[in-house]
Amino acid sequence: MQRYWLESGKKKKQEGCLLLLLLGWKNYIIIIKMLGNPKADEIVLSNMAAALDRIFFEVEDPFVFPPYHKALREPFDYYLFGQNYIRPLIDFSNSYVGNISIFSEMEEKLKQGHNIVLMSNHQTEADPAVIALLLESTNPQFAEKITYVAGDRVVTDPLCKPFSMGRNLLCVYSKKHMFDVPELAEMKRKANTRSLKEMALLLRGGSQIVWIAPSGGRDRPDPVTGEWYPAPFDASSVDNMRRLVEHSGAPGHIYPLALLCHDIMPPPLQVEKEIGEKRIISFHGVGVSVAPAISFSEIAVSHERSEEKAKETYKEAFYGSIAEQYNVLKSAIHGKQGLKSSSPNTWCFLTYSAPLSKANGLVLYKYDRRLVALLLYTPQANLFLHHHMDIPV
Repeated sequence: MQRYWLESGKKKKQEGCLLLLLLGWKNYIIIIKMLGNPKADEIVLSNMAAALDRIFFEVEDPFVFPPYHKALREPFDYYLFGQNYIRPLIDFSNSYVGNISIFSEMEEKLKQGHNIVLMSNHQTEADPAVIALLLESTNPQFAEKITYVAGDRVVTDPLCKPFSMGRNLLCVYSKKHMFDVPELAEMKRKANTRSLKEMALLLRGGSQIVWIAPSGGRDRPDPVTGEWYPAPFDASSVDNMRRLVEHSGAPGHIYPLALLCHDIMPPPLQVEKEIGEKRIISFHGVGVSVAPAISFSEIAVSHERSEEKAKETYKEAFYGSIAEQYNVLKSAIHGKQGLKSSSPNTWCFLTYSAPLSKANGLVLYKYDRRLVALLLYTPQANLFLHHHMDIPV
């Protein structure tokens, strides 16, 4: 009888996953075929077959994530699986990278044994893939090396787990869901403590990149205006990360990173308790930008009498930088302002590579096969502006 109930429960779980996947599949097919890609059928069949296979395999034999999970690259490459699935959803002709020179600067610091932390807003479950896809032609190893501080939902939802298995993860329980089931709150706290210890060990070794969203969840639109904006940060999360970096023994730097990609896979408008949300996907431009590292010691100097005020100011410095970069990306992508959106005041220059040709101040750079990056050099800022152009070369 027990076996019957186990098999019955497994079957219901499979059916539920299949229904959710089929809803997304139809949308996925429509999007890719609308783009006029001659290989649309092949792309859809390959990506959806892989997704079905991995999800059903997960339901049959669930993978249990340890506190620190290393990306599974063989015998099945879960990282590449995630990249290939999200790639068709990105409109590279309307996608931007801000301050790409800083990504290269961070890579140099990693080679010197320094730790890098990316303090970021969080838009969708596809954030890791978006970051990696926008950097794959310029900083691919940087993107693959990132360890993401991930909430429990992406390591428990059967539809999400195969994509999570392709990333380096530190698994934690979000404060937003800590008391969804009161009886499990203590277990969640202990699990978070174990994950913090794993993070401390990682940072102690140096040359680590850690991505964390101090908001504790995904951004949502304003309920009145419908405008999307970075969710507020939790000061204790920012401070805990800072102290872990400072106590690691290795040099560390914390950078504000902004993401704009909610259009390709927006979260539910409200935070949901239940696992198994409906995924709605679309084809759209996306953006990522990073600004210079922010030093707590420099901020603390002006708040010598109040450490709490210094912590609050430090948190606001990160949030303010990310919000400003986000607005630049928003102007470039949603406002169709493109490179005009770049601003030296917000440290967001929309950046890079070996030039193909040069004319009238415009520089063409080869970008990932058919893609070409069109860069505009700005003498005043001594930086390049970077735009992905879908031009055959």
